[in-house]
Amino acid sequence: MAADNMPRLTPALFHPRYWPQWLGLSLLWLLVLLPWRWQMWMGRKLGHLALKLLKSRVKVARRSIELAMPELSAAERETLLARNFESVGCAIFEVGMAWFWPDWRMRQLMRVEGQEHLINALEKGQGMLLLSCHFLTLELNARCFGLLHPGVGVYRPNTNPVLEYAQYHGRCKSNKYLVDRIDVKGMIKALRAGDALWYAPDHDYGRHASVFVPYFAVEQAATITGTATLARVKNTVTLPCYNIRDEHGYVLHLGAPLEHFPTGDETADAIHTNQVIEQAVRRAPEQYMWLHRRFKTVPRGMPKRY
Repeated sequence: MAADNMPRLTPALFHPRYWPQWLGLSLLWLLVLLPWRWQMWMGRKLGHLALKLLKSRVKVARRSIELAMPELSAAERETLLARNFESVGCAIFEVGMAWFWPDWRMRQLMRVEGQEHLINALEKGQGMLLLSCHFLTLELNARCFGLLHPGVGVYRPNTNPVLEYAQYHGRCKSNKYLVDRIDVKGMIKALRAGDALWYAPDHDYGRHASVFVPYFAVEQAATITGTATLARVKNTVTLPCYNIRDEHGYVLHLGAPLEHFPTGDETADAIHTNQVIEQAVRRAPEQYMWLHRRFKTVPRGMPKRY
């Protein structure tokens, strides 16, 4: 199915101002032809370099980890930070893998946990709200799930038309189409049609449509209430869905449907959502997007956290 917002390849995209983007995409395409282990080695080295050069991002990630996991010692947090930036470097290659690899090569590295939950939902003709989070492997999350059952993604359009073209068509390599993150009607339409909708509510989107509830050790983390809104769509089931890298490749995890969700209490539902996501992140915290300022929005009158 083609969506109305699907970017198309036009002569305007080949204007000289966009040549750097085409050059970068071409280089990425070439690099992901290499063996996977070579790519991961280069990714880790690139992450070490980023840890030295990207001082502002390192500062954000360090603070996010400190806020989320104060139970760790300072040395343990620094070790986690270093491993996290290794994953940041690997993620660059994983974007290329997700966008450019053929299906057969992707299948060689992917394994699935909980595929029975997908099968059950399909047999019942249910729409599936895939409750996910911003692991650094998120591009592969969508790609791998699409190899099981093509779905619909929620995303933020890129302002650069060349990168938007590459992002949209790369993410639809094994999926149907993408919906803008502000297009709630489009998300509901997909669920009503019985589609699987990938949705990650774990970033800080400000005060609008949010409540302050616990997330990791932060007692008042701004959390959007849209998960419960989408889960209320008729004949929809909510399944945890995320992808984790290990020494052999990638594990796509599909969790059991959330029970007693949504309840109608937006605060209780937001707490439940955060608990599910936190449980996922704790499986591989070094692969989470800590360089996002997840805890930047605070209740009025509270000092800034960053």
